[in-house]
Amino acid sequence: MTHGPMFQEVTRRVAVLSPLALLGTLSFQESAIAGAQQEEPLVDSVRTALSSAIQNAAPLVPEFPDTESRLKYLRWIGAMGERLKKKKPDWETRKEFLQTVWYESKRAGLDVALVLGLIQVESGFRKFAVSIAGARGYMQVMPFWTRVLGDGDAGKLFHMQTNLRFGCVILRHYIEREKGDLFMALGRYNGSRGRSPYPNAVFGAKRAWEYAA
Repeated sequence: MTHGPMFQEVTRRVAVLSPLALLGTLSFQESAIAGAQQEEPLVDSVRTALSSAIQNAAPLVPEFPDTESRLKYLRWIGAMGERLKKKKPDWETRKEFLQTVWYESKRAGLDVALVLGLIQVESGFRKFAVSIAGARGYMQVMPFWTRVLGDGDAGKLFHMQTNLRFGCVILRHYIEREKGDLFMALGRYNGSRGRSPYPNAVFGAKRAWEYAA
C-alpha cells in the first residue's frame, strides 16, 4: 500500500510528539488508513487454531487472581476512559469498548496499548469505518477473513467484540508468522510488509495508551 504525503507527515509528527499530544494526532483523518491485508493460503494446523480461537465464545468477564489485580484493572479503565472521552463521550460506551479491548488483547496474548494504538491508526476508534479496500470496523478487518475463520458474513465485522476478536487473533497470527518481529507483523497486518510508515505510526500511537499502574 502506498501512503500519500498526509500520512507521511502524520508519521513524522508522531515520532516527536509527547504521549498526551499523540491522542489527537490522527483525529483529523476521516478515512481509514489501512485495510489491505493479503489473503493467503493457511496450512490446516493454522486454520484450525485460528478457527478455534474465533469460535471460543468465552464470556466477556475479566477474571482476576486477587484483589490487587482487579484494582489495577479498574484504575486502567478509569485512566483510559479519560483519554478516550473525546472519541466516545458516553461513559458506558467507553467502558464496554475498553473492557472488550482489554479482554480480547489479553486473550490473544497482545499488549493492550499496542492494540489501542493500532485501532487509533486504523479507524480513529470509529466502529463503522470502511477503508477503500473494504476493510471494516475498529481494527479494519478484511471481509475475506470471515470466509477463512467464520461463516462468511462480513456484516458481523461491525459487531464490536467480533471485530476486536478477529483483529487480535489475526495480529497474533502475523506476529507468529514473523517470529515475534512486531515491525514486520504490523506491516503484514497493513499489507505494507517491509515498509516503515504504518508500523512507525502504530508504535507512535501506542505511546498514548501506555499505562504505568
